[in-house]
Formats: sequence, structure tokens, C-alpha cells
Amino acid sequence: MLRDLSHPVTDGMMVYPGDPDVSIAAALTVANDGVLVERIEMGSHTGTHMDAPAHTAHGGRTMSDVRLDELVGDALVLHVPDLRDGQRYGWDALTATGDIPAAVPAIVIIDTGWAQWFGDERATRHPHLDPAAAAELWRRGMRLLAVDTLSPDATGDPSSDFPVHEIVLGGDGLIVENLCGLADLPRDLQVGFFPVKLQGDGAPVRAVAFLDEDSGLLTA
Repeated sequence: MLRDLSHPVTDGMMVYPGDPDVSIAAALTVANDGVLVERIEMGSHTGTHMDAPAHTAHGGRTMSDVRLDELVGDALVLHVPDLRDGQRYGWDALTATGDIPAAVPAIVIIDTGWAQWFGDERATRHPHLDPAAAAELWRRGMRLLAVDTLSPDATGDPSSDFPVHEIVLGGDGLIVENLCGLADLPRDLQVGFFPVKLQGDGAPVRAVAFLDEDSGLLTA
């Protein structure tokens, strides 16, 4: 069994402020052409998506350089409840529901509960990760950071220098943004992120959690 952790890509959906709008319209129709073909216009960071290092690191890897073994594997899920609009959360918040091991899996997922606001203006006022906490996760072995918000950094701050992006992408790691369906995931499980193989700075992904079909539980 599998669980989809992705928002659907739809015409006119919410995008990061300033990113290209999403337009999906019929280019060919069954009635007129015998087939339905849609014209899709959107930015590389639409919906649930992955940032490649090239997104913020000059000369960094593009999506076509990302290896398959980086996209699938064991993950640590950190649930961080009861955050406020715009709150910067740090190590204390990450460890509120349990200690973090000295060596973490390469994939770390942070559940803030903010996926419920995707599509609403409040989504732009999401909590954001303290760079010191991101640096500590990186030191402990994280190489892919996944969040349920528009960004692990603050959104809408023109003075922001994207410090968490700098830590992760600047270290040749990966970031996944706008996950959903995280609330009841256990701390340890296996996940996969499947992006389009674009030679660019990012791409939408289908994010998947792998479930134990016999027990109905998500397991690593």
C-alpha cells in the first residue's frame, strides 16, 4: 500500500509569491482532433516539488543530475505541533515529541500541520526552520529536507537570504516543499520522491510513503 503525500497540480493553483501562475488548458480535443492534449504552463517549483542545488547555489546540480538513490529511502518524520503564524522554530520544537538520534537518515521530513492552509493566504505566513537547527540536522546526516510549507525559510520577506536553502542546497543536498498528509505518519518510515527529470533548478514531484499492507502501519 502507498500513500500520496502530494498536492494535485491544478489550473490556477497557489504558487510561491512571484512564481509563474499555473495554466492548464486543452490544446487538442477529442471532439476536434481525436485526442485530448493539454497545454501546461507553470514554474519549476509548482505544488509539491523538489529544489535542486542549482535553485540557489550558482553552478549547483540540476534535477537531471540527481541520483535515484537520493530520492528513495528511510526517513525520519518530526512532528512539530502548535506553531504560530510566522514562528521560527528550532531544536527545542523539533525534539518536543522525542529525541533526535545522533545519526539521522538522509531524508528528514518536518510536519508543521501547515499543509491544511495550502491554497489559502495564511499559507504564506507559515512557520519556518531556524538555520541553526537545519545545520545540526545536516551535521547528523540529513541530505534531503522535506517540509509541508511553501519553504523551510520564511516566505514573503524581501530581505530574506534563504539561510536554510543555503545550508542544504549549498551543501549539495535537496529540499522538498509543500508535502501533505503527514499528520499520522510514524517517526520512522520509507518514502520516495519522484520528480520529472528536468535539466533545471527544480521540478514537481509525486511524493509517496510506503505502507505495510498486512498491518496497515507505515514502517521503515
